[in-house]
Amino acid sequence: MGVSRPQKAANGVSTRWVYVFCIASFFLGVVVINSCWQLSKDIFLAALGKLEQLPAHKSSNRLCADIFYQFLYNLHTEKLKMKINHIKIQVNITVLTLDKTISSLEMQLAAARAAKGDTEEASPIVTKLGTENLKARRKVFFVMGIITAFSSRKRRDSIRETWMPKGDGLLKLENEKGIIMRFVIGHSATAGGVLDRAIDAEDEQHKDFLRLNHIEGYHELSSKTQIYFSTAVAKWDADFYIKVDDDVHVNLGMVGSTLARHRSKPRVYIGCMKSGPVLGQKGVKYHEPEYWKFGEEGNKYFRHATGQIYAISKDLATYISVNRL
Repeated sequence: MGVSRPQKAANGVSTRWVYVFCIASFFLGVVVINSCWQLSKDIFLAALGKLEQLPAHKSSNRLCADIFYQFLYNLHTEKLKMKINHIKIQVNITVLTLDKTISSLEMQLAAARAAKGDTEEASPIVTKLGTENLKARRKVFFVMGIITAFSSRKRRDSIRETWMPKGDGLLKLENEKGIIMRFVIGHSATAGGVLDRAIDAEDEQHKDFLRLNHIEGYHELSSKTQIYFSTAVAKWDADFYIKVDDDVHVNLGMVGSTLARHRSKPRVYIGCMKSGPVLGQKGVKYHEPEYWKFGEEGNKYFRHATGQIYAISKDLATYISVNRL
C-alpha cells in the first residue's frame, strides 16, 4: 500500500503547514506582546491577511483566522483595560492630593479660631497669628478627655486611684509618652457659684481638669463633646483625641498600642461600633425628635461608636472644630 501524501491547499500550501504556521505565530505573539506590542500586532494582521486570501471552503484556514481574530480582540481589550486602570490611578492620586490640601486648610482655619479664642465670634479668616499659634501648640500622641459632671466626685476619685496617674505621674506621662489626660467639665448656670468653686478647689489639688466655656446640663452633652474636641484641638496638636465617660475604666496600654497601629491612616474613627433603629414614637426612651432625617420608618442610624469611649484622628477633630458653629 502506498503512503498518502499530505493534502495541499489550492495555492500549493500543505494544510499541516498551515496549522504549524498558526501555532508558531500564536506563541510568537505571546512572547513579544509585552515589549513589542505594535510589531506583534502588525505581524498578526499580515498573517491574517494571508489566511483570508486562502479559499473559504478550507475549514482549517477559516479556523486559524478565527483564532487570530479572537487573539487580537483579547489583546485590544487588555490594552484598553490597562488605559482605564491608569486613568483610575491618576484620578485617585488627584483626589488624595485634594484631601491633603483640604485637611491643611482646615488646620489653618482651626488655628485662626484658636488664636481668636474659644468664642462664638471667632473669625474663620486665616491670619499670620493663627498660623503661628498652630505651630506653637504642643505635639502629643493623644488627648483623652474624661467627660464628667459636678456630682461625679466619687467617680473621679475612683479613676485617680486605679488607672489614671496623679501628680508627678501625670506630668511624667505627658512629657515622656505624649499622653494628655483631663477631666472635662464646663461651668454652672450661675458662674462662680458653689459648684464651680468646688471644681476649682479639686483642680487646685490635682491639676487634672480641662474647663470648657460651656453650661453644664444633661441635655447639652452633645454640645459639650463638640466643644471639648474644639478646645482640645486648639490647645494640643495630637494624633488622636479621645472621649471617654467617667464611669469607664481604661486600659491605657491597650489604648496606646491600638492607636499606634492607625497612626499613619487618615480620618480614623475607632470605638465599639454599632447601629440601631431610629425611635420615632413620642414618649419612648431615647425618642429621636428628628427621626424623619433618617428616612422612612424602620430605618437605622448610620454605623457609629458607642458614646462610652471612642477616638478620632486629628483631621476629624479639626473638622469638628472648624464646623462647630
